[in-house]
Amino acid sequence: MRRRTMIATVVAVAAAAGGGFAVTGLAQPAPGDSGRRQPGLPPATAPIQQGDLVSSTSVDGTLGYSGESKLNAGAAGTLTWLARSGATIGRDGRLYAVDGKDVRLMYGAEPMYRVLQSGDKGGDVRQLKANLRALGFGSGLGDDDAFTPGTADAVERWQTAHGLARTGQVGPEQIAFAAGPVRVQSADAAVGDRAAPGQTVMTTTGSDRVVQLQLKVPVAALAKQGGTVRVELPDGTVTSGTVSSIGSTAQAGDDPNDKTPRIGVTVTFDDPGKVKGIDKSPATVQLTGETRKNVLSVPVGALLALADGSFGVQVVADGKAREVAVRLGMFAQGRVEISGAGLRSGLRVGVPST
Repeated sequence: MRRRTMIATVVAVAAAAGGGFAVTGLAQPAPGDSGRRQPGLPPATAPIQQGDLVSSTSVDGTLGYSGESKLNAGAAGTLTWLARSGATIGRDGRLYAVDGKDVRLMYGAEPMYRVLQSGDKGGDVRQLKANLRALGFGSGLGDDDAFTPGTADAVERWQTAHGLARTGQVGPEQIAFAAGPVRVQSADAAVGDRAAPGQTVMTTTGSDRVVQLQLKVPVAALAKQGGTVRVELPDGTVTSGTVSSIGSTAQAGDDPNDKTPRIGVTVTFDDPGKVKGIDKSPATVQLTGETRKNVLSVPVGALLALADGSFGVQVVADGKAREVAVRLGMFAQGRVEISGAGLRSGLRVGVPST
């Protein structure tokens, strides 16, 4: 038998499959080993185990925030106030001010591109009415896309609450829509600058933490939309996450020394409120691949290279050892799936000493 001469090859195969190799914790001295090992017995043994074997790969990612976008000015004038970088702004919160007049955040998928007034219809009107209801200014408003007299009354109540002229109409100089709360990632202008409609004022993100991954194509195949992953945060804590998006196009990486095509993958957290860490800090994601159900497996180190070029294990029982040829399956978690004549869960096989 040849154990050490083939371990490097087996380990290389296991590494390519995403498995680890730290499996010595189950090893025990071989039966009858009391300082002087009996001839032919291995230095230690480990049990054959039966159960599910799951392949996984750990990849490096970057802790960040969801949904980066540009927020553009809705009116011309001088910027007199800007929310600070890192600030999180919710519904009706101040984003920036032009000529002393605040522009506030409301939630909606469509942008604020026009002045909304009586008689208008559209998805942006529906969004406005939903916000007015949520803020307590339009409890009787219908869930529709018509700007009614009741909508104008609700807008006037909102304007009064913020010290604005009661016009009953509202435009980009007063509100901006975003999908939800936003976090100010950076300012693209400064207080005192002249703003113009369409000019970028700040870069925002969503308020939820995410991990961004850039994966080589073979590794990206392990990422499944909606799949559960484990994430190790910068402080060493481990939490669960979900693959929320997978890019459809592979693009060259940012590293000038490695232009291997990569696919962008985003992981969201199952409990985002507990996620801490500096923006752009590293995080490690464990992707789960194939699962083999109810199989026999042994530590990778138990494998022997037999004389005919096949693989085997050394079964130890009743103070004796015998070689058994095996067929190999999946490598994962520092173990390898095996099958062969007479093998069963609980039998002990030889492994290198711990």
